[in-house]
Amino acid sequence: MKFLKRRTALMALGSVAAATMAGQALAQQTVTLRLHQMLPQQATIPARALVPWAQKVEAESGGKIKVQLFHAMSLGGSPPQLFDQARDGVVDLTWTVLGYTPGRFNKSEVFELPFMSGSAEESSRAFQEYVEKYAADEFKDVKLIAVHTHGPGLFHTKTPVTGLESLRGMKVRGGSRVINNMLTKLGATPVGMPVPAVTDALSKGTIEGTTIPWEVTPSLKVTELVKNHTTFAGKQGLYTQTFAFSMNKASYEKLPADLKAVIDKNSGIETAAFFGRAMDEGDKVGHDIAVKAKNNIVALDAAETQRWRRTAATVETDWINEMKGKNIDGAKLVSEARALIAKYQR
Repeated sequence: MKFLKRRTALMALGSVAAATMAGQALAQQTVTLRLHQMLPQQATIPARALVPWAQKVEAESGGKIKVQLFHAMSLGGSPPQLFDQARDGVVDLTWTVLGYTPGRFNKSEVFELPFMSGSAEESSRAFQEYVEKYAADEFKDVKLIAVHTHGPGLFHTKTPVTGLESLRGMKVRGGSRVINNMLTKLGATPVGMPVPAVTDALSKGTIEGTTIPWEVTPSLKVTELVKNHTTFAGKQGLYTQTFAFSMNKASYEKLPADLKAVIDKNSGIETAAFFGRAMDEGDKVGHDIAVKAKNNIVALDAAETQRWRRTAATVETDWINEMKGKNIDGAKLVSEARALIAKYQR
């Protein structure tokens, strides 16, 4: 009897030891996370944000997390499908534009409204806090790493845009339904498409101009395809777009606690600001390339910019009324977004 008891005790100890060793092995093994995004590797966010983020995560995990990057939709699908690729576990991580899936991120759209924000770093901090407070439900199906915006949006066109009148009837690419509505109100003919399609569309004459920030112009060769760029007076740009860097929930949950902590440390407002800062730095690069190419940069003065603001103001009214129909207090969200942008504005 004593022998059996001793044997049972030893077996139990052996099971505990085996479980402990298995747990240690799990904690020690390398985890590879696949990250999929839409832009060429040399574009601003891949080069200045995603790659550094991956390197930081790998270093802080002691090499236990490896991030494998797949650029320019190389794993298949289209940019509007990227958010769902993270949600559904097709890949572990994705970075994408929220406006590519119209009507899905209703509360997040407020940051796309005309003349809402300027500096990408400042507005990315504001947008991250806004989402955490007012729109977290829109990201409940993923582990959200961060959201952010780009810097001031502007026009890049084949013929100069020197005032509202010169925009009328021009076929201009817009990146979301809110931006397309703005283009319509301003008198242009909006043509919706994801940003990777802009180069081909400009080359073929499908569009006569595009709304994008400076930062993405080099990777899309925009300053070679058009020679005119129109900017606006004041701190706020014509518009901005919103982005999400998301992780599959199951990919996150199966990580051991120490590796979850690494992901958590590299999520949230400072990561949002890091991505926004990359956008601001990229804007300087894109602008300088246009200057060096001796392109025509039209800087609209305060009076003309005010005309654009007045004309575009109805976009905000449209959005608030539309949100009301979805039982969302759009006016309150606009007010909260502006307050957060002011909070982080230097």
